[in-house]
Amino acid sequence: MAAERAATLGQIAALSREFEGIVAANAFVAIDDEHDPEGSSTAFERAHVASLLDRAREHLTELDRALERLEQGDYGKCVKCGEPIPRERLEVRPASTMCVRCAASGPR
Repeated sequence: MAAERAATLGQIAALSREFEGIVAANAFVAIDDEHDPEGSSTAFERAHVASLLDRAREHLTELDRALERLEQGDYGKCVKCGEPIPRERLEVRPASTMCVRCAASGPR
C-alpha cells in the first residue's frame, strides 16, 4: 500500500504541475472560448487535468483511510457484511472497503 500511496503522490504532483502549466500558458492570452478556435480545447484540457487531479486526490484519501483501518485492525474486513475481503482483491484494490459480493450488490 505504501508503494501505491507514493505513486499516487507522484501522480498528484505531476498533474498539479501540468494544471499550473496550462493556467500559466493561458494567463497572458485573452481567451474567448466562443471565438477563439483554441479556447475550447484549452478549456477542455484544463477541465480534464483538473478531473484527473481530483480523482488522484480522492484515491489518496481512500488509501489514507485504508491505512487508518490497518492501524485500527479493521483492514481487510468488508464494511457491509463483516467478512474478510479476499487477499487478491486487496492486492488489486488496496483501499477496498467491501468484498466482491457486497461491492457488486451496490452501495451500503
